[in-house]
Amino acid sequence: MCRKNDERNFGGAIRCRTRQARACYIGKAVRLDMETIQKAVVSRSPAFRSARQIILFARNFLKYPTMLGSVIPSSPFLVNQLLSRFDWARASVVVEYGPGIGNITCEILKRMRPDAVLVAIELNPDFVRFLREEIDDPRLRVVEGSALDIRETLTRLQLPMADYVISGIPFSTLPDQSRSDILRESREMLRSDGAMLVYQFRRTVLPHLKRHFGRVQEDFAVLNILPARIFHCTL
Repeated sequence: MCRKNDERNFGGAIRCRTRQARACYIGKAVRLDMETIQKAVVSRSPAFRSARQIILFARNFLKYPTMLGSVIPSSPFLVNQLLSRFDWARASVVVEYGPGIGNITCEILKRMRPDAVLVAIELNPDFVRFLREEIDDPRLRVVEGSALDIRETLTRLQLPMADYVISGIPFSTLPDQSRSDILRESREMLRSDGAMLVYQFRRTVLPHLKRHFGRVQEDFAVLNILPARIFHCTL
């Protein structure tokens, strides 16, 4: 009996200390310097931008689940494995379909030549606005539109054919004709020595890729959440 009482008292003490700690934490949070918070917002600190990215991505996944492949943005494991396929010395024009919140976009810009151009084609106006506000790089062209418009987009921007096209759009949820048209246009707008990199969470796109490209190599990003498949497609 004493033991049970002791356990109850001990549990009560833990709960009491927990409530006190929570109250202390909340008190400190309330006393945060508002000027510091304003500076973080104005300066677009990495932590602030990261928080905005996560919230924006999650909100849009709930609104458009079929337009986004996952509720979680691509991990650094997937990004590094994906971009290791690029020959950065010769990449002068790169096209990215569905850049979303820009975690892959920023990594491409870090690796690209100073005179190269990255064209990010995004259908979601919230993501377009975010990319234009958050990424200040003269090599980046953020275009609001569809991957189907790659030919028109490159022509309008007076750019040559792409060295690389990278795509994370969920091909498995697209209508058959749209998927086929995007892959055909992507192939036709690639240089003869170019490549299309596609990352998906399913293999359902593989036969469609093989129909449009001469060679398709498959890799697996096991450390990503969720594990993703990478397809390296060449003419």
